[in-house]
Amino acid sequence: MKKIVALLLTCTMLVSMAACGSKSAAAPAAEPAAEETAEAAPAAEETEAPAAEPTGPVTLNVTTTYAGNDGGAEIYQKYIAAWQDETGNTVNDASGTADETFKARVLADFEVGSEPDVLFYFNGTDSNAFVSAGKVVSIDDIRAEYPDYASNMKDSMLGASPVDGVNYSVPVNGYWEGMYVNKEVCKAAGVEIPGPDTTWEEFMTTCQAIKDAGYAPIAASLAQIPHYWFEFCIFNHTTVATHCQLPGSATDAQGQAWVDGIGDIKTLYEKGYFPDNTLSATDDETFQMFLDGKAAFLCDGSWKAGGISESAENIDNFTVTYVPGMNDRKATDMIGGLSSGYYITKKAWEDPEKRATAVAFVEYMTSDAVVSEFAQVSATALKNGAQIDESTLNSLQKDCLTLCAGATGIAPAVQDLVPQPCRVPVFDGMPNLVTGKADIAEAVQEVLDMVAAQ
Repeated sequence: MKKIVALLLTCTMLVSMAACGSKSAAAPAAEPAAEETAEAAPAAEETEAPAAEPTGPVTLNVTTTYAGNDGGAEIYQKYIAAWQDETGNTVNDASGTADETFKARVLADFEVGSEPDVLFYFNGTDSNAFVSAGKVVSIDDIRAEYPDYASNMKDSMLGASPVDGVNYSVPVNGYWEGMYVNKEVCKAAGVEIPGPDTTWEEFMTTCQAIKDAGYAPIAASLAQIPHYWFEFCIFNHTTVATHCQLPGSATDAQGQAWVDGIGDIKTLYEKGYFPDNTLSATDDETFQMFLDGKAAFLCDGSWKAGGISESAENIDNFTVTYVPGMNDRKATDMIGGLSSGYYITKKAWEDPEKRATAVAFVEYMTSDAVVSEFAQVSATALKNGAQIDESTLNSLQKDCLTLCAGATGIAPAVQDLVPQPCRVPVFDGMPNLVTGKADIAEAVQEVLDMVAAQ
């Protein structure tokens, strides 16, 4: 039976996002009865026609983060093909994995006038440059011509820009971050899988036992993707209420939390809890280690559940749990939010041959049916909630729902407050920080100085 999966994550997330300056959300509408939902939930292939019909075959240049190991990549390609077949239009896709190189490429494209017509991208500080430059169109401006644009979404959950508080992007699904587990590695090492009450000290003991058994405790590329451990290790020195705040300096209380958090990553490295090649390996390589049973834990986002489901030979060998906590942070306090969405660029909006088609494309890709398939175990801004047939979920996806239901607090990622170029001292510089070649406090101060100079 199909029913709405109303994640605790969504409600809790809205409360915590207010601490980062977001507008407070209205209470969600009451859930319809199961019978009503089953009737209302359209099959993916029965997506309603967009309000703005394209006038003829058009080629849209589209860039998204649905690529690589992103669990939504296959779904995205399916609906791209369906939309092209239904409309006769063509999508010139330039999607890429959402790492720092990709972000730099997107910003560079806007700077030289090579931006796409439609962009699925982050709605935090990563988008500040092209929002400030007036390169994307606000939802209000689009609605002035197409009143039903994003009408299936809760306006309070759309991605308001930090630049001016205006909504420019239409979200598909939100995210949470957690710790995926290879059960076989834990069993072979004779350790219990961390749970909602596991402390950081207990986690360190578990990691040592896994290392002693001949496995890498944590699959992570500190050379390419240090982001998740950066976030949670700092979170272990802040709270749900204070996490999403930039320090004034590296020496104030919040700055010290950053220094101590990165120091904890350094300790993990020094104890040998990351792969031997963590300073040179790619994210794809360390992910494969996790899949192949060479590493126990993988800290990543909700989207990774799809990537694991597609790649694992035995999905029942994998689960997801909370990142162990310390100090005032409970393990069940999570990182999450609605951080990305579809933008229509001014370039496409001012092109009479592309305006209606760009609107139609975004409406198609953010319809209830399409968003529900993308969302699965994550949050959405849909007024009617995600329509999910739980009987189709595998064991890992069901564990994801359990994880969200047990969340005691949700804080947005503080890194989203830091423009991409300003992250270099701590992200690109992580190998030097964990090996002691660079000073952590100095790197944090450098980040803050760069942010202040923006």
